[in-house]
Amino acid sequence: MADSSRVRSYLLALQQRITGSIAAIDGGVFAVDPWEKAPGETLQGNGITMILEGGEVFERAGCGFSHVQGPRLPPSATQHRPELAGAPFEALGVSLVFHPRNPYVPTVHMNVRMLVATPASGQPACWFGGGMDLTPYYGFEEDARHFHQTCKDALTPFGEDKYPRFKTWCDDYFYLKHRGEQRGIGGVFFDDFQELGLDGSLAMMQSVANAFLPAYLPVVERRKAMAYGERERDFQLYRRGRYVEFNLVWDRGTHFGLQSGGRTESILMSMPPLVSWSYQRPLEAGSAEECLYKDFLIRRDWL
Repeated sequence: MADSSRVRSYLLALQQRITGSIAAIDGGVFAVDPWEKAPGETLQGNGITMILEGGEVFERAGCGFSHVQGPRLPPSATQHRPELAGAPFEALGVSLVFHPRNPYVPTVHMNVRMLVATPASGQPACWFGGGMDLTPYYGFEEDARHFHQTCKDALTPFGEDKYPRFKTWCDDYFYLKHRGEQRGIGGVFFDDFQELGLDGSLAMMQSVANAFLPAYLPVVERRKAMAYGERERDFQLYRRGRYVEFNLVWDRGTHFGLQSGGRTESILMSMPPLVSWSYQRPLEAGSAEECLYKDFLIRRDWL
């Protein structure tokens, strides 16, 4: 069985490394909110929510660590593992969503986690999940190639099959079924992963997590000072609505947290601070906004 204390130490250091780098770019300060579940609650454990709001570069940047135990796995965690339904569990993870101020800087999501379930009969089961994906409001081929190449480089040491598999998995997962639309340009995503053994699977998860800053920061640096106006800002807020829709309607991580009795404030820190919807919004032919839909919100080989 993987040593949860070792994984916990790694994840806490990862949270500090990522928030430190983001604070250095933004110039702002992350609020640090340590929390612990009260005695008697269904879910027990603790965590640290770190959030930067109203920054120069990031309107909201949330990065949370949690380490919880519960008496039974929620349905969202056992839909592919019916033999573990109702088993006690332990879950550790770091999850982040960064919403930039400048519409030319894409929103980004990253999550890595370990779950351990102990059914009444049989051996404990341990698996890993995670990945990262990029959601631009205005598309740039250079940014998409860089993000995907960094993801591929992180996974190649663990097998040539991993990046194509996990890219397809990401495209399938971050898809708004009710709109028939990709959420963004994707990235990589994996879940219920243990095929490399405990040490190998943990190492792969760590490699993906360690690739996050090299994948995202160069994109931020290229775009954060680009001039924009009311039109770009309005489109950004409209597209943020898709992010909200996905997270609340389809995201298994959100469902897992809410179904298991997780900390609602920390689970919903992924929501953007400002967002808008409009009815049947038209797209101007040949515009950059139309280009996003035609050339970027589609499944394609970015490399």
